[in-house]
Amino acid sequence: MNVAKMIDHSLLRPELTTDDVRRGCEVAGRRAVASVCVRPSDVELAVAALAGTGVLVGTVAGFPHGDARTATKVAEARALVEAGADEIDMVLHIGRLRDGDGGYVHDDIAAVAAAAQGRTVKVILENAYLTDEQKVLGCHLAERAGAHFVKTSTGFAPGGATLADIRLMRAAVAPHVEVKAAGGVRTLGTLLELHAAGATRFGATATETILDDYAARERGEQPPTPAAAVDGGY
Repeated sequence: MNVAKMIDHSLLRPELTTDDVRRGCEVAGRRAVASVCVRPSDVELAVAALAGTGVLVGTVAGFPHGDARTATKVAEARALVEAGADEIDMVLHIGRLRDGDGGYVHDDIAAVAAAAQGRTVKVILENAYLTDEQKVLGCHLAERAGAHFVKTSTGFAPGGATLADIRLMRAAVAPHVEVKAAGGVRTLGTLLELHAAGATRFGATATETILDDYAARERGEQPPTPAAAVDGGY
């Protein structure tokens, strides 16, 4: 199992400096994770920092609330693609999903997916604000709109990824649509439990701790008790 290639190393906290982002990209490149997920203004920096590493550059649109106009999300997605982003994690319109306005939610996602020009699009539902029925509807709409992933959370809401939500989301979408867990994935144990439930990608800030613990486990060692991680948007 290549745990590193399941991790999107998150660099989304608003207070991060450019030096912080560079250091985070260095971690992502050195640990050969799947991607780094940076703020929109940091995409060019990340593209340059990760050139030749094989680590993808991800970023966000409509983040973290999802309530921007569709035209704004589309313009953002187009600009991010032009800047070199490989993946875009967009937040659907949470309020319209709670309204049951499936047409709006579908069209909002579909417009961003088209603007992404074939790049991977992950749709964030922000499950902390949704009922199970709304979560399932959001997954169905994201799949029909062309999303490649459905994702639990931004990391900025009151709750993050749960085992029950991963199971629910995995069952709600076809096999070709993947599930990303984000928000509270701070330990190897949590990652492996959520992976067993169906998640294939994980937003994380505690990347080095998780990977060090996995390496220790592979060597047959007892992993150390993990230090408390600072929640950084995932």
